Amino acid sequence: MAACSRTFIDAGMQAQLTRNPAIRLWQTLSTGGLLVATVFFAASLTPSLIPRSHITQGILSGFACAAGYGVGVAGFWLWRYLELPRGSTRLVRRARIAATIICLAIAFVFLWRATAWQNSIRNLMGMTPVESIYPFTVGQLTLAILIVLIALARLFRLTWRAVTTRLRPFIPRRIANVIGIAVAAVLFIGIGNGVLLRYALHIAEGSFRTLDSLMEPDVSQPADPAKTGSAASLISWDDLGRAGRNFISSGPSQKDIETFLGRKALAPIRVYAGLGSADAPQARAKLALAELKRVGGFERSALIIATPTGTGWMDPAAVDTLDYLEGGDVATVAIQYSYLASWLSLLVEPEYGGEAARALFSEVYGYWTNLPKDHRPKLYLYGLSLGAMNSQRSNELFEVLADPYQGALWAGPPFSSQPWGSITRQRNPGSPVWLPRFRDGSYVRFTSQTDALAIPGAHWGPMRIVYLQYASDPIVFFDALSIYRPPAWMHQPRGPDVSPALRWYPIVSFLQSLVDMAIATTTPAGYGHVYAPQHYIDAWLEVLGAKDWSAPEIARLKQHFAKL
Repeated sequence: MAACSRTFIDAGMQAQLTRNPAIRLWQTLSTGGLLVATVFFAASLTPSLIPRSHITQGILSGFACAAGYGVGVAGFWLWRYLELPRGSTRLVRRARIAATIICLAIAFVFLWRATAWQNSIRNLMGMTPVESIYPFTVGQLTLAILIVLIALARLFRLTWRAVTTRLRPFIPRRIANVIGIAVAAVLFIGIGNGVLLRYALHIAEGSFRTLDSLMEPDVSQPADPAKTGSAASLISWDDLGRAGRNFISSGPSQKDIETFLGRKALAPIRVYAGLGSADAPQARAKLALAELKRVGGFERSALIIATPTGTGWMDPAAVDTLDYLEGGDVATVAIQYSYLASWLSLLVEPEYGGEAARALFSEVYGYWTNLPKDHRPKLYLYGLSLGAMNSQRSNELFEVLADPYQGALWAGPPFSSQPWGSITRQRNPGSPVWLPRFRDGSYVRFTSQTDALAIPGAHWGPMRIVYLQYASDPIVFFDALSIYRPPAWMHQPRGPDVSPALRWYPIVSFLQSLVDMAIATTTPAGYGHVYAPQHYIDAWLEVLGAKDWSAPEIARLKQHFAKL
């Protein structure tokens, strides 16, 4: 009688529990999937290249959990497919309870350690340590994203089964399964890319276009007729765009440079053609060349063909330092090729930036080569991030061998850049991927936070190519193959700005790298994808071959920019 009562009570409690939505969801989940998901969650809390906020961490952990759950479910499916033995219902229930306890313990331990891991990156970058990563917020975000992604996966499965069920009366079962999966994949990918992604990109483009057209109240049209955008200019002030107007109106004046140098200087020349200046890249390039000639750009000692980032932004840390180093005797010319942020521009219009960079180079270089060699400026190329990639695509080496330009400075080149990728892969044995040495150093050299350009015994050739890159820059060192093997930058010796606590985990490290790229510009200057003026100064001095700057003067210039 007592046993029957206990059975009745247990059954009642079981029925009561199953009415709870959370319990019902838990009962439908794969035990193996939960275990692997927890391992992936724990690994996602470990450090990567860029410090993460608790919101970013929650998003990353949610996707990592979903990936782990998928791996676990796939493993369980393989187990069943191979017809390996399965335990009894009671054993499965007990295993589920034990697995849940283990998962909670692992999650608790890794959440407790996560703050120290994030601070291991922040300390390297001189950032204020965080007191907590807000584990409850991270946990809630992780669960929410995990549930949404599992729901989408189950919707995919329902679609596949619905198609398969309709096909089975007419074709063999396995063929129906394959067709069902293919139809469901095409449907989901079509909705994702053709509807959601297209709509999101349309919204993003509209937002960036609106931002580009905004007229800042503190930026006024220049009165100096020698300035691009002035009343005398060939390029309208309104057509420059927001990035172009900032580029033209910012930077040091002639007086600023003279005050710092203590001697006579010139007003730097800046020429820029925005997207509104002309419809086609070739037309904008021709307009920029005409404006460059109008303002006397070819009468300066140095001429820079610069390629901006995706939004058209020009990094002041690079251009302003160059203006001081050249005493204002420099002209910089650029054209805009996109409204979008660099990563969106790379996704939507990957060829357009290269086309614009090539158009500008062809126009300027073509005119420059026809000038007398003793009466023309030294010619250099510059680009940051997507601008660095597109600047490298602006010309081929064989095209300029007969009359080479003097050099180039490319900062933070994206991982898909060429010839950067080829040079890095063919680096000298023993040199790390984050600071490679190539051949005898006569053509190309690499540098980072610490000036590494003075290679003992090396002598520059007619062209000086310098890459400025940080080991902590995920845009430079993203590696899609890190999904199944450690990337080269994790090998010893590691960069000085990479956390010693960083470890590689399959799939998870790949997801961490994706998130790192999205937040690469949230670091202090000198880390991640934010390049500091003092490092530009060292790189420019080498590219320019400047010999008239003493060590104390260089240090004073770096201090000057550190105060800005």
